[in-house]
Amino acid sequence: MISLNLNAVRAKQTESDEIASAMADFWTRPGGTFKELPPVRMEPRPARRDWVDPETVLKRRPKPISAADRKTLRKMADSL
Repeated sequence: MISLNLNAVRAKQTESDEIASAMADFWTRPGGTFKELPPVRMEPRPARRDWVDPETVLKRRPKPISAADRKTLRKMADSL
């Protein structure tokens, strides 16, 4: 450990020794093995778009006609 504060290193030494002994105990057990996995490929997030050109805004679909409006349109068509 590299530290400018030697007291902090000494304070953590007991915890470090406990972890080292737990690791040694794990490796000596019969099931103490590990499996090496392939590295994770992190995809960077796409750049954030704060401004959208009005010319490129998609045309949205109009809302579908409701059932009540459809009924009234059928009645109107039948009356013709």
